[in-house]
Amino acid sequence: MAYKHTNSKGVTYYLNSKQVTLRGGKEQTIYYFSKDERPETATDLPSDMEVNENPRNGFLTVKRSK
Repeated sequence: MAYKHTNSKGVTYYLNSKQVTLRGGKEQTIYYFSKDERPETATDLPSDMEVNENPRNGFLTVKRSK
């Protein structure tokens, strides 16, 4: 089961992750939200991350906790 978050506008988003290779060859995990469930990329929210919402448009982002 993927992590899901409902924003202030009432829209539910699902958290996904993907391994990407940066230009220097370093591997990095990126996190992104989608409106539909994607079982192949679905993930839980890591314990060291938190969800932020843009108050103007309700767009969700993930960043490291302080």
